[in-house]
Amino acid sequence: MDQILDKIDAVLFDLDGTLIDTAPDMIAALTKLQIAHDLDPLPYETARAHISNGALALIRIAFPDAVKSEASKLHREYLECYEDSICVKSQIFPNLPELLDDLDEHNCPWGIVTNKPKRMTDPLLATLDLTNRLSCAISGDTLPQRKPDPAPLLLGCQQTGTAPNRTVYVGDSARDIEAGRAAEMITIAAAFGYIVPGDNPVTWNSDAIALNTKELAKILLKAVNLKT
Repeated sequence: MDQILDKIDAVLFDLDGTLIDTAPDMIAALTKLQIAHDLDPLPYETARAHISNGALALIRIAFPDAVKSEASKLHREYLECYEDSICVKSQIFPNLPELLDDLDEHNCPWGIVTNKPKRMTDPLLATLDLTNRLSCAISGDTLPQRKPDPAPLLLGCQQTGTAPNRTVYVGDSARDIEAGRAAEMITIAAAFGYIVPGDNPVTWNSDAIALNTKELAKILLKAVNLKT
């Protein structure tokens, strides 16, 4: 990472588990759905670990006996429940609000590239007062392609006006790093995010790994030449 510290012009983040801790609201909706179907709720940490794999993945672990048609119905019910309370307890991870302030102060563009649908991404960002600060907000349905395809990340670079090889992408899943590498971006694995047990960020082949948000802020501020 040290060899490229003087080449970074912008920062793009994954959303869930990387920039914003959405687990409280996503798991609350899942718990509500399980209780409605007379099931014991999943342990919080078990559900948290699977959030980055998407809502359908949560349904599969929460309702392991559901057949495909039932899982599809439960998926729809879950999304409706989550949309009704999309930002009750969700918040930006600690140390990252200050990071965003520093990026804004130094006119370093930053944005979001997520697989989360736009109808959920936009209200979440708006509630957290991030909408007008973003240089881009690419959702999972902005393009036909989704991560790990690099297309959403490349669109993010177009909208921020920066070259991919001068842009950092931060994510908490292997697909994030795969997409970033395919886009020829610099990649940082957010090891503090929503990571399934047995998955090891070391194996993702990112350019750097941030074990916590304080470390991520330090890496990024150095990468964009704001602080050493």
